[in-house]
Amino acid sequence: MATATELLLVGRVGAAHGIKGWVKVKSFTDPVENILDYLPWTLRGADGEKTVKVTASRMQGKSLVVQLDGETDRTRAEALFCGRDILVPADALPVLEEDDFYWRDLIGLRVRHQDGRDLGKVSSLMETGSNDVLVVRGDGDSIDTRERLIPWLPDDVVLNVDTAAGVITVDWDTEF
Repeated sequence: MATATELLLVGRVGAAHGIKGWVKVKSFTDPVENILDYLPWTLRGADGEKTVKVTASRMQGKSLVVQLDGETDRTRAEALFCGRDILVPADALPVLEEDDFYWRDLIGLRVRHQDGRDLGKVSSLMETGSNDVLVVRGDGDSIDTRERLIPWLPDDVVLNVDTAAGVITVDWDTEF
């Protein structure tokens, strides 16, 4: 679980948009515009962090564009904002209902077959369209060092998630 002071990556500032200081935002939220629910933003770049205020925003086709700190000059906006990660405090995210999880809370958990065999740790997750998939990497504590892709199908494949114990129990053929 994240702590209240922890900053979480929720997007990235892309290129400048137009000549009036607007910039494109690559949002990691779903839907894209939900990133605007988590303000203020902290921008992190090679030169450190800076908290900024979103002073205007709009959808531009399927992309989100924003104006930050009231900046109206394209060149200054590029220098100040472009290419930086967008971070928000962990406590800005909504509390989830029981049996719902943020991906960040699943990464690093051990995955065990229902018969007790250890399959490895969740290294990442990916979207496939039909369902999310756990990417599980075997290690020295697991039955082998293979990487397995296990579909996130609660009650069918994913039988239990115990974040306190750090374990996900699955019913999945170990040969896949």
